[in-house]
Amino acid sequence: MDELRRFSRALVAWAAGGAEADAAAGAARELAADQVRTIVLVEGSSDQAALEALATRHGRDLGAEGVTVVPLGGATNIGRFLDVCGPAGLGLPLAGLCDIGEERHFRRHLERVGLGSALTQDELEALGFQVCVADLEDELIRALGAACVQRVIEEQGETRPFRTFQGQPAQRDRPVEHQLRRFMGTHSGRKALYARALVAHLDLAHVPRPLERLLTHV
Repeated sequence: MDELRRFSRALVAWAAGGAEADAAAGAARELAADQVRTIVLVEGSSDQAALEALATRHGRDLGAEGVTVVPLGGATNIGRFLDVCGPAGLGLPLAGLCDIGEERHFRRHLERVGLGSALTQDELEALGFQVCVADLEDELIRALGAACVQRVIEEQGETRPFRTFQGQPAQRDRPVEHQLRRFMGTHSGRKALYARALVAHLDLAHVPRPLERLLTHV
């Protein structure tokens, strides 16, 4: 696992470019040769947390399998990561997860690096790149239901902050599902916290389709 973390850090530095890029590229190539089977590119740390938590529930250790999940730090960075991970870079098998609003960035850059042409959503999924309706939080809230998600918030000791958030003028008249989704993004680290917590409560027969298909693919 330490080697995979080193690989992920080297990959991020390589994709960022700059003075350290050549050294980072060498480190990433060396580590990839022995440690990495598949790279999963996700928008942020909450996506990573959810996928890894779901794998654990299925009795899988992605790291031990050589599957490394790399947060992009935003969907618009997908091009730089495909440049270093794709056919012209490491040339390793790839998969990924994105929000529907960011699908265009993934599609355009996958086509640019030679991994498809005029890709449909079905073709993206066949490549291993899954698309969330709205975003991952929306997928998990719909899978669990608002009442269950509120119980998870209670377990985290955050019922009072959530009620305060619901009382804000901009939130009062919105559906509770929208309030829950917005609440998870109000503090740094909260999305990842709830990604793990919500996945822990999922009925494994009703996992959101993008997560289920992504885990199956890798």
